[in-house]
Amino acid sequence: MIAAEEKIAPPRKRLFITLMGLTCLILVGLIFLAWWVPNRGLANIHPNLPHVVGIVMAVLSGVAILGTGLLVLTTALGKDIFFTRFMRLVVIKFLLPVIEFVGRVMGMDKDKIRQSFIAMNNSLVISQRQKISPDRVLVLLPHCIQLFDCEIKVTGDINKCVLCGRCDIKGLVDIGRKYNIDISVATGGTLARKVIVEKRPKLVLAVACERDLTSGIKDCYPLPVIGILNDRPFGPCFNTTVDVRKIDDALSQILLIQEPATADS
Repeated sequence: MIAAEEKIAPPRKRLFITLMGLTCLILVGLIFLAWWVPNRGLANIHPNLPHVVGIVMAVLSGVAILGTGLLVLTTALGKDIFFTRFMRLVVIKFLLPVIEFVGRVMGMDKDKIRQSFIAMNNSLVISQRQKISPDRVLVLLPHCIQLFDCEIKVTGDINKCVLCGRCDIKGLVDIGRKYNIDISVATGGTLARKVIVEKRPKLVLAVACERDLTSGIKDCYPLPVIGILNDRPFGPCFNTTVDVRKIDDALSQILLIQEPATADS
């Protein structure tokens, strides 16, 4: 019996931003408590010490609020305002685990939070407006994009595909030829990391599920990763699909496309 189709809704950055704002408020509250609770004891050490600690705590609170505001503005405007690379570090390494915890306490679906995080990460990467030559961009695909019963395995070389059109590999081969870009199929996280080490790209565009994309974005930092969620009509890791147009659109925003030379008239 075929499992119910698992169609991924377009991820919304709003959820991650909302949770990020809530986390910021919790952090500011904890900073305030850290100052207020020992305040009287600090006065016994030195009368000015509570004021000094209060200033430090206020600065930390201001940094938390300012950082959250910059992230929201960068995401909303799609422009690299300030310190986008550093903000990606804060979001990926520090905020994400805390936000996942807050979301779990609130009973939110983990994959919904991850979808929102991936969408926000993509915005931060694209907002840097970097133009990268096609030979320095790597597209990574999961092996489950190919039909399970296909006799021609494209894990080693996607160009082995006979372009029958039964799965999305054909459209991906067309994109590879259109942009003259490197596309690799990985059977797991270990092979994906090996491919990245060997290819040494400046940017990775990866197709996978929420868990694998989130893990890959964290593992690859500071290497920028754009994540595209696959659809799973038969459940995870089996005959999955991907909207090829999303990959084409993402590549068109970050690739340095050289215009063909024209003869002088």
